[in-house]
Amino acid sequence: MKLFKLTVILSAIILSSNVYGQNTQLETYKLGEGLNFSHENGTKIRFTGYLQPYMDSKHYTDLDENSTQNRFRLRRARFRLDGNLKNERFKYRFAFDLSGTSEAGDVTSNYLLDAFVSYDVTSRIKATFGQRSTYTDNRELFMTSNTLQLVERSRVTSAFASIREFGLFVQGNFRTGRGSYLRPYFVLTNGDGGNVLGKDHGGLKIGGRIDFLPFGLFTNKGQFRQADVMRETAPKLVIGAHFSQNNGMSSRRGRGSGDIIYLNELEEESLPDYTKFGVDLLLKYNGFSVLAEYIKTAATVPDDITQRVRNNGTYSSTFDVNGVQDVENYVKGRMMLGEAYNIQMGYLFKNGFSIDGRYTHLIADEHSFLNNATFYNRPNYYSIGLSKYLSRNYGAKIQASWTYIDGSDGINNQNGDAITGNETLTRVMLTFAF
Repeated sequence: MKLFKLTVILSAIILSSNVYGQNTQLETYKLGEGLNFSHENGTKIRFTGYLQPYMDSKHYTDLDENSTQNRFRLRRARFRLDGNLKNERFKYRFAFDLSGTSEAGDVTSNYLLDAFVSYDVTSRIKATFGQRSTYTDNRELFMTSNTLQLVERSRVTSAFASIREFGLFVQGNFRTGRGSYLRPYFVLTNGDGGNVLGKDHGGLKIGGRIDFLPFGLFTNKGQFRQADVMRETAPKLVIGAHFSQNNGMSSRRGRGSGDIIYLNELEEESLPDYTKFGVDLLLKYNGFSVLAEYIKTAATVPDDITQRVRNNGTYSSTFDVNGVQDVENYVKGRMMLGEAYNIQMGYLFKNGFSIDGRYTHLIADEHSFLNNATFYNRPNYYSIGLSKYLSRNYGAKIQASWTYIDGSDGINNQNGDAITGNETLTRVMLTFAF
């Protein structure tokens, strides 16, 4: 049904283009930067997209586990339409993904990515309403997926990011002297991730971010792209901090809606609050780039919770933690609680080859879903990557990476069986953007 609705929307867009086609002109086109159209009434449209065929091979180093799992799929098939009205203060974006895979790599039936309208309140302040990536996630989520240094985002993103949310987003851009800039962000959302049509659970999520660019702006939106393709001729740096408070969260990290529900004596929803804060930076200079991120999360559990809703819709009053009825720690054990940091760097040579490395470290709270042995109980990730850019921008590239995953805390394979070894993960991906 969702695919059918998406097809209808795309058909409407195509028909609209045909109706006004005689008055619309293609202004510019550059591989990887999209097609830019203009209409005689002053409106403009930009159409971009990219495909990413992908394969990975996971191997367990446990001698008794002698298994390798290979997977081939279309990692992303994304298309985006940006435009503005005759009054250029009004802009809009519509973006979708036909791959059936979420940004975190999970299978999903949610094809809609972005759907919002923005208004330039002043030349320095912009307000956006709708669904989009949120400013209260780690910096890596600011970067578009076709510009990543390595094949995939870090484990910090998959563990803690809500990725997209629906609500109000306000951003500013202020020059602060000697070429520096200050960019504040404010976010007010439903706190349920990309949940536009489903029931709204809990209260609102409020948060913000502040970025400081001491050496001025990056070239060609380089603040929102990982590798230094533009080869900055002078050092460019952005340092930021973010904070958010999700009041009444019904999922592990605020990425979903209604996934985990608790009730009080009156059978009314009683949900935990989720707090997240972090600091990060991005540095680029002459082909060299560094990204560093730190995140910490915490939860507050209501004291009136008496029941939980099972996956089949039935209720249970059992909150067992190590043989003891412990409501607070049971609830926390189903949430992504702890801290983590990610450090990655790379160098893009003039011949288009890039060598990159990353280290990611997760520190789970005592009671946290990060201790889940099948999916997350892996404290250290070591990655190296090699990329070949086939054009002088992000239009086409081939990437490969190899990751060593520390299983010393005790991990399970995908079947839930305990193994004593570690994991290795090899990835290869082709990106083609138009």
